[in-house]
Amino acid sequence: MSDDFTPRHAIVTGSDSGIGAATALALADAGIDVAITYHSDKDGAEKVADDVRSRGARAIVAQFDATEFDKVPDAVNAMADELGGLDVFVNNAGGGIGGSFLDLDFDTWRTDISLNLDGAFLALHTAAKRMVAAGNGGRLIVVSSVHEHQPRVGSAPYVAAKHGVGGLIKTMALELGQYGITANAVAPGEIATPINDMSAEDADRIHRPGIPLGRPGKPEEIADVIRFLASPSGSYVTGASWVVDGGMLQMGPQAGSHMESDAWRSAGEKE
Repeated sequence: MSDDFTPRHAIVTGSDSGIGAATALALADAGIDVAITYHSDKDGAEKVADDVRSRGARAIVAQFDATEFDKVPDAVNAMADELGGLDVFVNNAGGGIGGSFLDLDFDTWRTDISLNLDGAFLALHTAAKRMVAAGNGGRLIVVSSVHEHQPRVGSAPYVAAKHGVGGLIKTMALELGQYGITANAVAPGEIATPINDMSAEDADRIHRPGIPLGRPGKPEEIADVIRFLASPSGSYVTGASWVVDGGMLQMGPQAGSHMESDAWRSAGEKE
C-alpha cells in the first residue's frame, strides 16, 4: 500500500444531472478522470462528459442500473478497466417513491431498499475489492441524505435504506482502514436538483424559513465536500457522515415548537 495517495480515476454513479453531475465536474477540476453513469438520460450524461473533457480530464459514459444486481459488479469493473484504474468510487445513484407507512406494499418497500441499500452494497463491495487488490488505497463515498440521521413522514423505506447505508459505511471504515481505504457518507439536505423539481439557480431564489441558512443547497456545495473526501487532504477522515444541509437538522426542537398545525402528519403535505 502506497503512502502517497493521488487519485487519478473515479466512478460517479447517477452523474447525468444534479449532485452526481456537479461531483463529476468537481473531480475533473481536481485532475481526476471520471466515469459518468446514467439510468435513462444518456444525453444528460454525454453533456456532463463534454464538460469534464473541457476541464482537461478524461470522461467515459456508461449506462448503469443499481437494481440489476447480477450486472452491477461487471459494470463497475468494466468502467474501472476502461479508465485504467479506480481510486475513488462515489455511490450517488438513489431515489425514493414515498407514501404513507400504512399504505406501503412490499413491492414498494423492496424497490426503495433495492436501489438505495442493496445496489449500493454491491457497487461499493466491488469497488472495495478492486482497491484492495490494487494495493494503493482508495476513497469510497456514499451520497446519503439527512434522513440517514432523522426520519421523514411518508418515506419509511427510503429512511430505512439511508440508515442502513450509514451503518454500512461505518463498518466498511473499520474493516478497510488497514488497506488505506477510507469510507464516508455525505448527507445532503434539500438540494436544488431536478429530482426535487428545481434547477441549481433556484437555490438563490427560493426562501426556506425552516432552514437556518434560509435556502435550499446547491449541487456544487455537496460536490465540494465530496471532492475534499476524495482528495489526499481527506486522508484521516473515515467512518463519518458529513451533513450538508444548511443547518436543517439543528431545527428539530425549534421546528417542533413553532408548528401551528397538524398538516405534517400526512405524507406529502407541507406545513
